[in-house]
Order: sequence, then structure tokens, then C-alpha cells
Amino acid sequence: MKAKLKLKNKKFIPVSIPHVEFDDIKAINSVLKKGWISSDGPEVKSFEKKFSKKLNRKYSIAVSNGTAALEIAIKSLGIKKNDEVIIPNFTIISNALAVIKQNAKPVLIDCDLTTWNMKVEDIEKKINKKTKALLVTHIYSFANDMDKIVKICKKYKIFLIEDAAEVIGLKYKNKLCGSFGDLSTFSFYANKQVTTGEGGMISTNNLSLYNKCKSLRNLCFGKSQRFNHDDIGWNYRITNIQATLGISQLKRLNSTVKKKMLIGKYYFKKLSKNKNLYMTPPKISYSENIYWVVGLVIKNKKILASKIIKKLNSYGIGARPFFWPMHEQKILKKMKIFLNKKYPNSSYLGRYGFYIPSYVKISNSQMNYVISIINKLL
Repeated sequence: MKAKLKLKNKKFIPVSIPHVEFDDIKAINSVLKKGWISSDGPEVKSFEKKFSKKLNRKYSIAVSNGTAALEIAIKSLGIKKNDEVIIPNFTIISNALAVIKQNAKPVLIDCDLTTWNMKVEDIEKKINKKTKALLVTHIYSFANDMDKIVKICKKYKIFLIEDAAEVIGLKYKNKLCGSFGDLSTFSFYANKQVTTGEGGMISTNNLSLYNKCKSLRNLCFGKSQRFNHDDIGWNYRITNIQATLGISQLKRLNSTVKKKMLIGKYYFKKLSKNKNLYMTPPKISYSENIYWVVGLVIKNKKILASKIIKKLNSYGIGARPFFWPMHEQKILKKMKIFLNKKYPNSSYLGRYGFYIPSYVKISNSQMNYVISIINKLL
């Protein structure tokens, strides 16, 4: 019989705490004093240039969030009604919605149970004359196998959109994720490796796509007559305040990624011994594990992740479920988009996967407490 543990930590251990340092606060105070707070400030362009340089890309467009980045990317490629875009089934719903908003059809690929990324071997099976793009998302831990993916896109002459929102700073072999796509998208949400609170970025080497994305970000204002608009765009701009924070955060990206990797490796060393759980390893042949989140998958299908999350919460530990698969989303079922489809791996991860506290400043004592409770519960 498993003994009950009393809550040792007086304070709740959250899943994530934004990594904000004094230098970030100092930078924001400075820009506030200058009066540049809207999207017209010089720091926006500076952030875009610095981000491009980091990725070794020609152009970047800062936007209001990662979802906005995806929506702009899809529309900029001219994707329209009856077109198809292949996306992962195990991902955030933003991937599917960006396609649906252009009246196009998202086509799903199930995930691999080792890496949690889309099964590359299934991609070609889904390509047909209607396929216009492949949207690849690097999920939680590892990069996708980009050599194989780029080769497929070139073979069938389809666009590659690379969603690197969760892996800023991670390399595929010796090249940074987010530098492979015709368009690559990023998120700077509060729990990301670089945060601006809310925010996102689109990067490309294509001047034409860059100009199109930049126009779509800002309501497609007319070139000859400002308030006579050329197309349907959005106000998806980022503020100068956010860009200032992004510049400051970008300076320590490498150290942030190293720290997150160390945290993930510590958990892996302790929890991989638990035969009731699966964790992604610290490294595979072509990618290290960035451990954006430290995910755990329950092997016993009689125990749902939702049950363990509730128990962890009762011990003062934050935990959150994995993504819910696209083909089981209530709204997408209602829209009759993915009827009678089965993607067993995504369904399994959605029900039995969860992630635990792994923010940059988490202490060893806090991690040890989390580990001890998980080992008691499972």
C-alpha cells in the first residue's frame, strides 16, 4: 500500500514561470521613457533583424502571437478553397484553424510514439494533386527529421511551413529549427524559450513572401492610398515594448536552452527508471531534446493522465495534459472535417500524456519533491 505524502512545499509549484531577469525589466523601463510603445517603434525592426541573424535567415516579421504567424503564413502562400495542407494530428489546434480559415482542408498525419512528432513515413501517402503545403510542427522535445521532410517537399513541389514555436534554439543536426521552411513560424508566449508575453515571428529567405507577410500583418494598407486596402489582412502587429523584451531575451537564448536541457535530463535520470512511465530520451540521432516541456506518458491504460494531474495538484504540483488530437476536437467534429478517422498514437498521447514543472529557475529540491510524488502515484 502506497503511503500518503504530506505537502512539504508551502508554495504551489507551477508548471511554468516566465523567465524574466533584471536586464529585461531595465530594457522595458528604458523604452517606456523614450515614449516608443506602439508597433511603429525602432525596436520592432531591430528585433526582426536580430532574430533573422540568429537563424541565418534573410527576413523576419514580428507578429502578435504564434497563431497569427501561422494564419499569415498560410494565406501568404495563396492557399485557398479545395487546397489541402498536411499537418500533424498531435499538435495545437492553431495548425488546423489556420488552414480552415482559408477554406482549405487540413490532412492529418499521426505521430510517432518515440519522438511525438509526425510520422515522416506516412507523409507521401497523403500527398495528391490538391496538396499545396506541408506544415511540420516540432513537438515538445525533438526536431522532426528535416532532411527527409525537405526532400519530400522538393520531390512533390509543395511548400514547407515549419512551426518551430516550441523549439526556439534547438538544432536539427547543426542547423537551427525554423531555418528550413519556405516560411517558419515561432511563438513568444510566456512559457517559451524567448518570451514577449504574447508574440510571434515569421521567417523566410523569400523576398516576395516576406513582403506579402508584412502586408498581411498590417491590414494590407494600399501602397498609393493608405486607407484603400489591397487585400484582407489583420492587425497582427507586435508592440515596441514586446520587441524590446524579445531583444533582451534573445541575448540569453543559449543559456536558457542549456538550462532547460539540464532540467529535462535530471528528470529523465530519475523518472526513466519508473516502469509505469515513458519519457523522451535526452538525445536521438539527429536532435537533442530541448525539453520545452518535460512530458510523461502513462503506460497503464487504466490510469488516465487527468486523474494523475488532479492528484498532483492536491500535492501542490502543477501539471497539464498533452495536446488533444485534431480528429477528436469537438468543434472540428461538429464541422464534419475528420469523420470516421483513427489516429491511435495521437489518441493515446492525448489521454495518457501530461507534463510537469520545468521552468528555468526550478530548484533541485522542488524537482525532487515532484519526482517523489510521481513515483508514489505511479
